[in-house]
Formats: sequence, C-alpha cells, structure tokens
Amino acid sequence: MIVEERIYSIIPGQLGAYLKIYTSGPLDLQKRILGKLLGYFTTEVGELSTLVHLWCYESLNDRAERRALLAQDPEWQTYLEVCTPLIVRMENRLLLPTDFSPIR
Repeated sequence: MIVEERIYSIIPGQLGAYLKIYTSGPLDLQKRILGKLLGYFTTEVGELSTLVHLWCYESLNDRAERRALLAQDPEWQTYLEVCTPLIVRMENRLLLPTDFSPIR
C-alpha cells in the first residue's frame, strides 16, 4: 500500500472559492475513480491557504492506472481549467507505511 500526499497552496483569499468548485462535483469524481480518500485538510497554523489531501492506493501500478483514468475524464479536464489558476504551488509525495503504522 502507498499513500499519496498532495499539498496545494491556494491564492490568498481564494481558498473558499477553490473548495466550493471542488466540492461541486470534482470531489465525487475523484473519489469514484481514485478510490480511497484518507483525508482532506486545510491549514490553521503555518503556511495558510494550504490544502493537504491523502489518497491510498494498493500499489504504484494501481495509482498510475487510476490517475490515468482521471486525466482522461472530460469533467476532470474542465475542472482543471477552472481551478488551476487558483493554485500557487503544488507538491506531491508518495508515502510508504512502516511495519508498525496503523494504516497499512
């Protein structure tokens, strides 16, 4: 199993607009195609206007196949055209759980 951590810095003052767009359809689309959403968070301390979301995959292959399906979806492409201008910076990490992690 792997966990993908995605961190997006949103233009200050636009976090609410971004979340409104995302929850109006793209969230359901992502959950349907990508599968297991572990969490979606906003920051309270530190760098503000930041989103952190965690997705779980069975393997790197599973992730690659699901991300490819999402990228081909016309609804997703429309969403990207609208939301991408609101993103200042994107960061992505793949995390592997330790033997003692409660998430395995």
